[in-house]
Amino acid sequence: MNASADHETPSNAAEAPAESPATPPAGEARPPRRDERPRGGRNGGNQGGRRPQRPAQADRPAGPAPARQHPVLDQLATLYPVLFGETLLPLKRGIFEDLLAAHPDALDKDGLKAALALHARSSRYLTVVASGLQRHDLSGQPVEALTPEQVHHALIEVFRRRGARSREDLRPKLRQRILTAYEASGLSPDDYTQRVQGRDEEVNQLTRDALAEATARAAREDALLRTFEASGKSINEFADMYGLHILDANRSLERARARLAAKA
Repeated sequence: MNASADHETPSNAAEAPAESPATPPAGEARPPRRDERPRGGRNGGNQGGRRPQRPAQADRPAGPAPARQHPVLDQLATLYPVLFGETLLPLKRGIFEDLLAAHPDALDKDGLKAALALHARSSRYLTVVASGLQRHDLSGQPVEALTPEQVHHALIEVFRRRGARSREDLRPKLRQRILTAYEASGLSPDDYTQRVQGRDEEVNQLTRDALAEATARAAREDALLRTFEASGKSINEFADMYGLHILDANRSLERARARLAAKA
């Protein structure tokens, strides 16, 4: 930005000749030079070189007020604390119509639509969907399952938002969460991939890595189950023989049995 004509640039100021103060007539007080004038305000306050005190925090201009959630969501949290309170639950499809039918006079149609849209996009709600819980009705009862792709897409969005606030590489944790979601889906690797694949190639690769890890683990656990059944050992003896923690051995064997039962 160019300096204005009324101000000297630093270089111009350095080149300007120093002026000597004029000598005042006899008997007349000489005005103090700039370097002799007291520091502080016009009335000579704040002498002694002390800086003026800053205004108290309460006197400073207030910043923007924190954003509040939609007032209809406050209504819903009062009416249905199990669904919209401190702990959220996934909502059944058609919950908008159910709410209007249950409270035709208390809930405004347009306000309810806007509130539910904000609710569905919130990180709190997406985190609950990513956990894979079932959808619930107004009475708080589970009524239908989320689809694997709904769980997957919510999971990806939650980690995207976390990644924007964190310097940590969250990809290993995301890969493990995708692995867990895949195993809970009951789908084959090909079916799961086809249903959740999107445009983000990095996410697609993380999904392929998670499924490859799940396939390798399943093969190990199936082999472990066959070895255990052929050993004639108790679970404690078998875990000790292979250097496994008893809880890890139990979980691996239970997963293998569940896969075997699903194939039967």
